Amino acid sequence: MKLQSTRTESLNTFTAYGDDHVVVNGIRHSCNLVVLPDRLLPEWTRASFETLSITDFELLAGLGADIVLLGTGKRLRFPRPELLQPLIRAQRGLEVMDLAAACRTYNVLVGEGRRVAAGLLLA
Repeated sequence: MKLQSTRTESLNTFTAYGDDHVVVNGIRHSCNLVVLPDRLLPEWTRASFETLSITDFELLAGLGADIVLLGTGKRLRFPRPELLQPLIRAQRGLEVMDLAAACRTYNVLVGEGRRVAAGLLLA
């Protein structure tokens, strides 16, 4: 699906997405990725949803975002509760959603000027 953007040129936003990829500012990405308004972290983790570790969530907690969106692929899946501890300790919000919803929600939050990060599982 192609998304229309109302962003400023200096911010990362999703311009399209599919089942196995996202397009950020016109550039296609097919690996797990973290997207922040001012930077990208390609290959954030090599884990699949089933093999996510606390280390993956520690990285998300340390990004300085007020809210973290976790895009779990084509379908919504919730991580094991013990993996959320780094986000809880850092007092960061987490929203879990499928990939498409994560892309759309991220763009809305960036448009509102929110400090948001999207951790996406694509591989």
